[in-house]
Amino acid sequence: MEFINIIWQVLRASGDILADSSVYVLFGLAIGGLLKAFLSPTAIARHLGRGRYAPVFKAALWGIPLPLCCCGVLPAAAALKKEGASNGAVTSFLISTPETGVDSIAVTYALMDPVMTLARPLSAFVTASATGLAQSLLEDPRRPAAGAQDLKALAGHEHDHDHDHPEDHAGGGSLPGRLRQGLAYAFGELWGDLAGWFLVGLVFTGLITVLVPEDFLARHLGGGLGTMLIMLLVGVPLYICASASTPVAAALILKGISPGAALVFLLAGPATNLTALTVLWNFMGRKATLVYLAGISVMSVLCGLALDQIYAWLGISPRALAGAAAELVPAWAQVTGALLLLGLSVPHILRRWWRPKAVTLAATPEASPGQTCSGPT
Repeated sequence: MEFINIIWQVLRASGDILADSSVYVLFGLAIGGLLKAFLSPTAIARHLGRGRYAPVFKAALWGIPLPLCCCGVLPAAAALKKEGASNGAVTSFLISTPETGVDSIAVTYALMDPVMTLARPLSAFVTASATGLAQSLLEDPRRPAAGAQDLKALAGHEHDHDHDHPEDHAGGGSLPGRLRQGLAYAFGELWGDLAGWFLVGLVFTGLITVLVPEDFLARHLGGGLGTMLIMLLVGVPLYICASASTPVAAALILKGISPGAALVFLLAGPATNLTALTVLWNFMGRKATLVYLAGISVMSVLCGLALDQIYAWLGISPRALAGAAAELVPAWAQVTGALLLLGLSVPHILRRWWRPKAVTLAATPEASPGQTCSGPT
């Protein structure tokens, strides 16, 4: 009976988080779909043009709102490379895009507070820009990096057509057609990429809420450089997307982890994992991959330390403000949104998780057989 009671408490806690965030998730998905319909990575690449330093900042800025997972961002980066972008610009885009997006920003606002909501995309921009600049400074401009075709091969054929030929998804060029295409993408492919991992994140959140005693993490971890290094070690190899990491980070904050330590997890987790690092090593080279990993690690910790100082200066308690935005949404809207998200999730989970179809990450003879991407990061 005790075990059943624990399961019920976990499910109830997970359901509460789902209800609190559901309306904001739906809003973020809708905005992400509209971005997909009216902005394509290829068009962004054309605006970036050639250059070594300025495109690094532009690529970081453009990557922040785009709701692309790890698999989706690779062909988008291929479009940048095809237009002549430098390694620094490509690296900047590869970091800022999976670290945040309109969907994860909306969930952050629902489950945390306005300070974290602003700090997350700003930190992603700073991390991506700094790492991209370091890449540009260290790379040999006379030696091109992996070409567009190589980057396309990383993500496999399933994502190629979405980003390399955006005109195929323009809905005939009409405004209603683009709106339909954007919303269909938002609640179809985009939520299909996120649904399973988001629900897994909710379950982990429920487990943390129920099983971790109050103030346990505050007594043993809390904040500071040591805790952030631990969050970094957890986040770097972890396979998690930006939206799925948000409720986990919110639960950690409620249990006593500092917002800066949670930010390290939010930055490092979505942008890195062992499979992606292995692929980058094969296609971008050892030095570029080490710069990529070192830049994310150093900058995420620095951003985390700065964020803790900001909370201290403002005298704000992140635990007191967590989830305040959810109180603005009526209970009936929360329940309706949660049921809608669950209903949208069922067909995607049955198709993608029960009968997973792996996406080949590297279509080369040297690629390891285990290098596949079967879901979002």
